[in-house]
Amino acid sequence: MTARQAGLVGCGHCGQVAPITQKQCARCWSPLQSRYVNSLQRVWAWWFAGLIAFIPANIYPMMITDTLVARFSSTILGGALELIHHGDVFVGAVVILASVVIPVAKFFAVAYLALMIQFPAKRDPHRLHLLYEVVEFIGRWSMIDVFVVAILSALVHLGGVADIYPGIAAVCFAATVIFTMFSALSLDPRLIWDAYGEKPSERKRTQRA
Repeated sequence: MTARQAGLVGCGHCGQVAPITQKQCARCWSPLQSRYVNSLQRVWAWWFAGLIAFIPANIYPMMITDTLVARFSSTILGGALELIHHGDVFVGAVVILASVVIPVAKFFAVAYLALMIQFPAKRDPHRLHLLYEVVEFIGRWSMIDVFVVAILSALVHLGGVADIYPGIAAVCFAATVIFTMFSALSLDPRLIWDAYGEKPSERKRTQRA
């Protein structure tokens, strides 16, 4: 039995349980909601915004290097491959993992969770909830590439010899990470249990309540 079936609602901030008719938490005074309003709509809106920003983040330069001889620019993947080519295999692999593999995996995972809620299939809700927790945890580590560019831009200013500047892709990639984080945060994990833990008749009855 879920809390909503029992006529209860849990506070999303402090965890205090209250009657479902109560509008404000008695402990922390936060608004009480049995389910986030338009959760899936917000998930898809942030998801598509992140996907749109992810395209220029991988096409345009992430970092621009000015030297006395020439001006170099590199994309996320190009810069990682260049690091591997020069022997920094570990650093290049970390950049590829954090800036390419994790964001793409997060796109697939969030879309998969949203689709499984909208179109329930024979899935284990415990595993789906675990996937949601993993996605929410690892998403923030995708910012490592932006941090590297920011640190290099702040440290490498050798007068007229060499300078490093962030490219437009750094802004787009930061926007991608932020949008996907909002997408994951907009997903109400309680919807997983609604989709797989209640019968359709029970779901309609609790929604009316």
